[in-house]
Amino acid sequence: MKEIRFTDIGEGIVEGHILKWNVKDFDEVKEDQELVQIETDKAVVNIPAPSNGFIKIIAIENKDIHVNDVLAYIGEKEELLKINQDNANADANNQNLLPNKKIMEESQPLKEMKLKKQIIATPYIRKLSRDLNIDINKVNGTGPNNRIMESDVRNFADKNSQGIREMKKNIPEIKTEEVNKTNEKETELIERIPLSQTRKAIARNMEESWKIPRAVHMDLIDATTLYEKISKEKDRFLKEFNIKLTFLPFIIKATIEALKENPRFNASYDKENQELIIKKYYNIGLAAEANDGLKVIVIKDCDKKPIKEIASEIQELHKKIIENTITFDEMKDNSFTITNVGSLGGGFFSVAMINPPDTAILAIHLIKDMPIVKDNQIVIRKILPFSITFDHRAVDGADTVKFGNAIKAYIEDPDFLELL
Repeated sequence: MKEIRFTDIGEGIVEGHILKWNVKDFDEVKEDQELVQIETDKAVVNIPAPSNGFIKIIAIENKDIHVNDVLAYIGEKEELLKINQDNANADANNQNLLPNKKIMEESQPLKEMKLKKQIIATPYIRKLSRDLNIDINKVNGTGPNNRIMESDVRNFADKNSQGIREMKKNIPEIKTEEVNKTNEKETELIERIPLSQTRKAIARNMEESWKIPRAVHMDLIDATTLYEKISKEKDRFLKEFNIKLTFLPFIIKATIEALKENPRFNASYDKENQELIIKKYYNIGLAAEANDGLKVIVIKDCDKKPIKEIASEIQELHKKIIENTITFDEMKDNSFTITNVGSLGGGFFSVAMINPPDTAILAIHLIKDMPIVKDNQIVIRKILPFSITFDHRAVDGADTVKFGNAIKAYIEDPDFLELL
């Protein structure tokens, strides 16, 4: 018989949420068959069966779990049935150990006795209890084998604090039905929405990002030539390759050329060692809107790929984001991040949050027709606003202006970019 655990899958993942079991108790399963879907900070992962056999489910759907928690057992049906019987025997033994109520009432020494129970909880749950000033021995666990879950601790804390608040209310003149009406009205006026695993990850990442001493450089790019190039090629790309050609692949290629000239931006900042880690590869992270929050997809080795291949990968990964089938490998190891605010209708300039530990992030905005002076004449051109938020510990304003100017130069002269 084997345990199936929620193993450490890296990327700092410590917890998950069970979305759906694809099998039922005592189903026969095959090796590598996908058993359960677990939502994590980064993506939804599918846990496969380690071998052939029958399955006994321990962790139930719609519950939070932590790394190393047991999800299920797999083995022969007789072994799994024995687990059920052992649990039943344990419950019966616990029932037999309960003291006689009459004896307890009549005997003062026994009245003061406290039955000790075995506490099953992860270190994270025990720390959470201490942080909330809760006696974990008083919390009833709803997890497998009465394991204490995070929701148990938080519900206990909510009930306890609510009880204290009620005790402090010295308003006996208010009738019970009036209090109930007030509570019902308050419930109608607010809604509590638990954060998804993705939203929790975003919150933690943004808290870290906010600690970065940042500054912002903003400028405008004349994207008229690029606009004309895309207008000329987009029908061919759609017809021949089924690819929707946009500005983004060109911006990625231009950014990479600028990064080669300004390597401190293709880097991460190591705060502990106070070192700048320059990366010799060009994996571009793209902020993408998902149903449950912002995620970053990563196009690997962009410097080695033509526009067509980059455009195809962007299209494919965006589809996976929408369908919630994106994998960890497709969301990690970025060296620089771009956020396309313009695709959402974002107009002039926004300050993007740095994706730690990156040293900068490029935000591109909505291209608009604007009047500019060209060759001593006022003409209407396609203007692309952009902003670069940078970590002032790693780079300076002058460095960022040079980096921005390099991006401008390559976008304004896109003919060098390899299409196919």
